[in-house]
Amino acid sequence: MKLNYRRTVLIGLAFLSISGFWQIYDSIIPLMLQNTFHLGETLTGTLMAMDNVLAIFLLPLFGLLSDKADTRIGKRMPFIVGGTLFAVTFLMILPIADSEENLILFLVIMFALLLSMGLYRSPAVALMPDLTPNRLRSKANAIINLMGAVGGVYALLMIKFLVGPGKRPDYFPLFVSIGGLMFVAVAVLFFAIREKKVAALVEAEVEAYEAESGEIIDAAVGETKEDVAKEAMPKDVKRSMVFLLASIFLWFAAYNAVTTAFSRYTGVVWNMEGGGFADCLMVATVAAILSYIPIGSIASRIGRKKTIMGGIVVMSACYFAAIFAGTYHPAINIAFALIGIGWAAINVNSYPMIVEMSRGNDIGKSTGTYYTFSMAAQIFTPILSGFLLESISYRTLFPYAFLFSAAAFLTMMQVRHGDSKPVKKKAALENFDLDD
Repeated sequence: MKLNYRRTVLIGLAFLSISGFWQIYDSIIPLMLQNTFHLGETLTGTLMAMDNVLAIFLLPLFGLLSDKADTRIGKRMPFIVGGTLFAVTFLMILPIADSEENLILFLVIMFALLLSMGLYRSPAVALMPDLTPNRLRSKANAIINLMGAVGGVYALLMIKFLVGPGKRPDYFPLFVSIGGLMFVAVAVLFFAIREKKVAALVEAEVEAYEAESGEIIDAAVGETKEDVAKEAMPKDVKRSMVFLLASIFLWFAAYNAVTTAFSRYTGVVWNMEGGGFADCLMVATVAAILSYIPIGSIASRIGRKKTIMGGIVVMSACYFAAIFAGTYHPAINIAFALIGIGWAAINVNSYPMIVEMSRGNDIGKSTGTYYTFSMAAQIFTPILSGFLLESISYRTLFPYAFLFSAAAFLTMMQVRHGDSKPVKKKAALENFDLDD
């Protein structure tokens, strides 16, 4: 049975819109909070952590509600369409509140915007497995992630070309470009993918294939009931799990500190103006995309743990080198390309290690724990790094990232399980299969 690429690309439009939004949110909102409303680093970091705090509660809630929904246009589509319309509306108000220097309106709209995004992220991600047979979801998820990367690159290009010089440029054209992307992407999704009709079509395709081949295509693969029976996780495996989760927290703390504060750091330390900082982030994103396939090949040869540790070493070295960069130089783009490659090496292999250690136990619970630790880091790090930026110096950013990344290397050294060498993918595209 073959994947329907056209249908999967269309489904990925929802994740494209989400990724485009979060790219400008993380880059531009801190600049507004500081340059317009003159908030300190600590308070700015605290406000920037709110999306992750809300996500811990909103993502499972709206995912569950969409599971139980049954409307004329489907289970997921009401949340996707409604959430997008609300989000685009509030997104257009945000730069108006910024231009009028109305802090109360800005914060109220920002909170409403985060609620709107929380409304449809889980349903948007769930749409792909709803409309894709089980055994094709790995390849489909690769396409979804690539669509998300396209959304992120688009947002960075818009930042580069639409954000003018000065501390308080007019952000309205940028927000219109992102709102337009979100609206058009989800409108095309809605009219091209009739959720109930496609779900029935997929079910018919699966039944026809099973009748012709005698193969059960939409069932769990490779394990019997005895294999997945719940049993206590051995102590040595549990120890590895704890150290791996600690590593996840630490490398997310390092990376998120840089991505959240970088737009401000470049203005204060490197005296960059406008959207020029987006070049570095775009280089990192593109390098990560291009490195997924080689990293998958490397991990199949040397194992997941060594690949992850190599990624940590590369990222730590780049963070350390950035400490000594007093001004912007084009060579910095090389460092950010390496950071993107290192980050891809970590993300491609860390979640499969969690799954590997969870075999025979509650894999779903362990997956939830993975996201809990990554989100907890993204709540914690903007606050602590923001406090250091404000109370000591902006130059603490890269030492902060280096120390947390180096700590992740030390904890990762203690991980002894989950390192089975992955089977090489049959299709190159499957190397893009990452967690969302």
